[in-house]
Amino acid sequence: MITLGRLMAVPVTVWLILNNFLLAAFGLFVIAGVSDAIDGFLAKRWDQVTEFGKYLDPLADKALLVSVYITLGVQGHLESWLVIMVVFRDVMIVGAVILYQTMVVKLEMKPLVISKVNTVAQIILAALVLGSKGLDVDAGLFFETMMGIVVVTTLVSGLSYLTVIVGQE
Repeated sequence: MITLGRLMAVPVTVWLILNNFLLAAFGLFVIAGVSDAIDGFLAKRWDQVTEFGKYLDPLADKALLVSVYITLGVQGHLESWLVIMVVFRDVMIVGAVILYQTMVVKLEMKPLVISKVNTVAQIILAALVLGSKGLDVDAGLFFETMMGIVVVTTLVSGLSYLTVIVGQE
């Protein structure tokens, strides 16, 4: 239910960004991020991990991050090349998994540590942009640093997933 709530927050967050309610978008984005952590903790703590949840949780993460990154790019709050890089990584991973499962065999994918680091970095950068724009504060060096971290972890995690997929042949 928590994951479904996070998924339903996606169109609302996009609408808030498009209508320049960046502080409200920031708040909803942070709530969605915190709910993801709580959901994962509760599922593991109470042994409530389900097959459905294994698919829906990363889908909700991807939907939120990709939607927010595209919207922030369209609104001119993030560089287009960074938006393209982040979105392309996710499309590449999902496409490779679908292709592999269709052509070869069921693929067992487990989240890589670098992917988790990348997701956290992407969340921090998006929250930083939303918060700094919503509060009209200059994030300066922290923004540049986070952007660099997102670039590096996006490249490394994308290549790491491709290596895992190719290595399972």
